Amino acid sequence: MPKPILAYIRAIDAMNYFIGRFAMYLIFALIGVLLWSSFSKAFFTPSHWTLETAQFVMVAYYVLGGPYSIQLGSNVRMDLFYGGWSVRQRAWFDAFTVLFLLFYLGILLYGAISSTAYSLGYFGTEPFAFFWDLFVTFVTQGTSGATEKIGFMERSPTAWRPYLWPVKTILCIGVFLMLLQSLAEFFRDIGRIREEASDVV
Repeated sequence: MPKPILAYIRAIDAMNYFIGRFAMYLIFALIGVLLWSSFSKAFFTPSHWTLETAQFVMVAYYVLGGPYSIQLGSNVRMDLFYGGWSVRQRAWFDAFTVLFLLFYLGILLYGAISSTAYSLGYFGTEPFAFFWDLFVTFVTQGTSGATEKIGFMERSPTAWRPYLWPVKTILCIGVFLMLLQSLAEFFRDIGRIREEASDVV
């Protein structure tokens, strides 16, 4: 297997391992928020922010931990036939089916980017152009110039009314990392098919 591809696999594995191990501990943040929610409802005035904060932490836990789950192979599989196949047979099957996953993640990433642009007040049909323009404005004019490019920011229609762009940004990052990890898995399967598994495992 070419060295640049091996370097890509190792770099993506290392990055998603680090992020995934961090994301594991978000479960404790989620527990803390839910415990505070229970205590505040029982003994104090109920907090408006706890339910949505728990939802946002859960989104981060799920999407940032997704690439690590793919890396470990702990995602759910229908194992009726798969478990009895040889390593090369599984690699052939995985290398084919991961193409569907890559397509799905690509569509999901585009939707997440569009939704994030919408949450920043962009209502057009070119979210990539919006973010590129926002980036160029930030580099050339600083924070004040970029702020002027942002429109009416989307907020949750609840009593707390948090801005939605932070959680949508986390969704974009998580889906993008899953896309990178799925591509690394595809290259790893190609290595197994070519019996170069020792280089890529």
